[in-house]
Amino acid sequence: MADTLTRLEQTIRSRKGGDASASYVAKLFAKGRPKIAQKLGEEAVEAVIAAMAGDREELVKESADLLFHLTVLLADMDVELADVFAELDRREGVSGIAEKAARPQD
Repeated sequence: MADTLTRLEQTIRSRKGGDASASYVAKLFAKGRPKIAQKLGEEAVEAVIAAMAGDREELVKESADLLFHLTVLLADMDVELADVFAELDRREGVSGIAEKAARPQD
C-alpha cells in the first residue's frame, strides 16, 4: 500500500509546474491551494455520502479520489507522505483518548 502511495506522490510531484493543458495535476497546481483544498473537501463529502448509503464500491472509488487529492495538497504544501507516515507511527499504540487529552487546550 505504501508503495502505491509513494509512486502516486512521485507522479504528482513530477507534474508540479507542468503543462496545465496536458495534466489534471498540473491544472490543479496552477489553480492554487484553495482549489486543491476545495477538491479534497468535495471528495471527503462524496466518501461520506457513499459510506452513509452503504455503497462499498462507491466508497472505494471516492476513497481513492480522496487519497489522490490529499496527496496533491500535501505536495502543494511541500509535506511528504513520509512525514504523515511518521506521525501515524508515532501515534501507534497510543490511545486516541489519551492522545487527545495530551493536546494543548485552547
